[in-house]
Amino acid sequence: MGAAKERDMLRTGRRAPDFDLARLDQGNVHLKELLKDGPVLLAFFKASCPVCQLTLPFLERIHSDRKVDAYRVYGISQDDPETAREFNKEYGITLPMLLDTAESGYPASNDYGISHVPSLFLIEADGTVGWSQEGFNKREMTALGRRAGVKVFGPGDDVPEWKAG
Repeated sequence: MGAAKERDMLRTGRRAPDFDLARLDQGNVHLKELLKDGPVLLAFFKASCPVCQLTLPFLERIHSDRKVDAYRVYGISQDDPETAREFNKEYGITLPMLLDTAESGYPASNDYGISHVPSLFLIEADGTVGWSQEGFNKREMTALGRRAGVKVFGPGDDVPEWKAG
């Protein structure tokens, strides 16, 4: 029995593929449109993923508390719209949400080489990948927060140093 080859995730320094994804609220958007206002952090996730459930609320902190306009945060849900809305409600997520669904064939996930979620990509204003990560890494999340002027973790946050996606 043959094993499926895992995708090679898009890495730092590579050009980020453009996409045309549905917005959860309405309409569609291309990556190149998002980059007009500067860098963006793309967070690919699935609502049923426990590591995504851990990660997204901390990304929400960066989104809602950022002190400098270092980058904007976008969630890219691999779920249907209703499941994405339920996830946002349950975890208090207000960051803008895009949809990369099974129905559409996961075009962005495939182009970015996603094989595990969460997968995060910081896309610089010039369209290159400035940073990428699979899973949860406390040190890297702290660095992302620092770039946005946000203290991501507080004294009451009991989080692991690392969790695979």
